[in-house]
Amino acid sequence: MSQAVVFSSFGGPDVLEIVDVAEPHAGAGDVRVRVKAAGVQPFDTMVRRGDAQGFVEVTFPQTTGNELAGVIDEVGDGVTGFAVGDEVIGFTTMDAVAEFVTISADHIIIKPAGMPWAEAGVLSVCGQTAHIALSELKVGAGDTVLVHGAAGGVGTMAVQLARAWGAQVIGTASERNHDYLRELGATPVAYGPGLVDRVRALAPEGVDAAFDAASRDAIAPSLELVKDKERVGTIGDYRGAQQFGVRMLGGTRTAARLAELAELHTEGKLRIHLQAAYPFAQAAQAHRDVESGHVRGKVVLVNE
Repeated sequence: MSQAVVFSSFGGPDVLEIVDVAEPHAGAGDVRVRVKAAGVQPFDTMVRRGDAQGFVEVTFPQTTGNELAGVIDEVGDGVTGFAVGDEVIGFTTMDAVAEFVTISADHIIIKPAGMPWAEAGVLSVCGQTAHIALSELKVGAGDTVLVHGAAGGVGTMAVQLARAWGAQVIGTASERNHDYLRELGATPVAYGPGLVDRVRALAPEGVDAAFDAASRDAIAPSLELVKDKERVGTIGDYRGAQQFGVRMLGGTRTAARLAELAELHTEGKLRIHLQAAYPFAQAAQAHRDVESGHVRGKVVLVNE
């Protein structure tokens, strides 16, 4: 037997518990990873509450988590390029917070030697989400980009990726996070009433693209600031996207994309900020943190 963090009914964070589960084994094309760290996403909390019913399949008891880092301890038939003992980063769907996870060899990369486990465990989801979004918005050198929710997990990654790609970034955040955004290379601006005027004061010639990583009240002001509607998008404001006719940003996570993020981290161009790290036994507290809406960077669960 092995252990996993699961929930057996929809509800608040307290439905999460550690239970014994059957130990998984690597099948053809898979590896088994002994998990060292796994990130916690707003998506995880949404599924746990039952808010994703109809488009995410849940089978009780349901494991949680979509990104991980750990050590390979089994290799399935047909897998090449990986071996027992390799330290890896990977992405999966709703089963990462467990002692052992079987995962397709197409969904992992070798962890850079200098990357701490906790940081490796939170790289994939927010990093790839930001990468996909900025790619769809065609962000590149010379652009000025407005990132809403710039101090959150996805926003933190988006700011740094845009800067690495040669863009200037204006990021919305509460006042307490403005110095943090400056450290990341963004020009901070307070969100709320008057945002359009504040952004125009910083970018008199306009904004080329706007990425809503906050998913609240960001689309309307973005449309006032960006000339090309195709360069405005959101990752979570479904209602706003439909109301204003802008793009829901999304795409396919890939090992190649993850490898690019890892390389930027190694080069010192991508910083991973951890607000908190909890053992698996405190998964409920990790979910509470994420649901507060005030996380700077990421929350991670570590397998002690």
